[in-house]
Amino acid sequence: MHPDMVSMKCTIMRGGTSKGIYIMENQLPKDTIKKNKVIRAIFGSPDIRQIDGLGGADVLTSKLAIIGPPSRNDADVDYTFAQVSINDEVVDFKSNCGNISAGVGPYAIDHGLVRAMEPITTVRIHQKNTGRIIVAEVEVKDGKSRVEGDCQIDGVPGTGSRIKLDFSDSIGALTGKLLPTGNVRDEIELENGEKYMVSIVDVAIPVVFIKARDLGLKGIETPQEIEQNRELMEKIEEIRGNAAVKMGLVKRWDLAIKESTYSPFLSIISPAIDYLTFNGINVKAQDIDFISRLIFMQKVHKAHPVTGTVCAGVAAKISDTIVWEVLKERSNDNKKLMIGHPSGVIPIECDVEMRDSEIVLKKAAIYRTARLIMEGDVYIRKSLIE
Repeated sequence: MHPDMVSMKCTIMRGGTSKGIYIMENQLPKDTIKKNKVIRAIFGSPDIRQIDGLGGADVLTSKLAIIGPPSRNDADVDYTFAQVSINDEVVDFKSNCGNISAGVGPYAIDHGLVRAMEPITTVRIHQKNTGRIIVAEVEVKDGKSRVEGDCQIDGVPGTGSRIKLDFSDSIGALTGKLLPTGNVRDEIELENGEKYMVSIVDVAIPVVFIKARDLGLKGIETPQEIEQNRELMEKIEEIRGNAAVKMGLVKRWDLAIKESTYSPFLSIISPAIDYLTFNGINVKAQDIDFISRLIFMQKVHKAHPVTGTVCAGVAAKISDTIVWEVLKERSNDNKKLMIGHPSGVIPIECDVEMRDSEIVLKKAAIYRTARLIMEGDVYIRKSLIE
């Protein structure tokens, strides 16, 4: 052991279209302040390049999954998610990442936390950030999670073993309410007097939905095109911040960038049209139901987050929401919806029904792949945490 550093066991995995560090909770300090310092040191944050840590200098690779034994009788494993800021000393534990969730089942099986049962092992994941259960179905072979398979997801090269994630226990994940404001639509007024109509829905994660045309967009812009428009990005953050105020997450909209950095997401919704993805894939209008450009951590997602996909799928089934309005007529009764995003298409199987004037989510299933990339020791300086 180096006298100036400490080490801890960790794993790097790709989960869906994200990549993260997976670590057992007993490797981290219990003290919150010291734990956050250790996490930032592991990733090399804050630093725009994250050059002194394992972070990939991208919001989709600056993610942490903390895994532990179940603290609930109806779960097989506990999982806590953290989004680690690249630019600031912020470790956000307020919500979940659905793509990183895809790696939890394989991790639990491969580390002996859950007994492998061929051909499918069901892993009930207690998602501690939201207090909900995610049910993962993982293909296994010879006592380990399968890697090879024919499941292809846009935004990831090649194919892999299919992992099914069911988020049906996810209504009101952060706020406790499907519609946090009690409305299917809310009007948000900016400081310059401009007004925008949005829908705020909380399933898997709270999302603020807004029409692309209301922002002067076609809806098929690339992440780079949107991010380069600083005036637009500032407006989007003000809309998101005002929605966070309406949800009771912050007291002033300008505090959201620090106090509620990760959530809510903001999804720019537009009707289905033909477009070319930024990585050269032709997406046909006939193959999708609507288009989304999703903003989180003041960046445009290069694909589409699982939690945001689940929320969009449910929002599409709620009459008069922004998503419901742009959804094709032919899709209104379909349980499977196809959402166009900057890297291609993501499907969501969503079954919603009304019971005694309440919306019941019977199924919210999405299919991902995941892969172990590295296992080993990460070293951090003692001086950073002492």
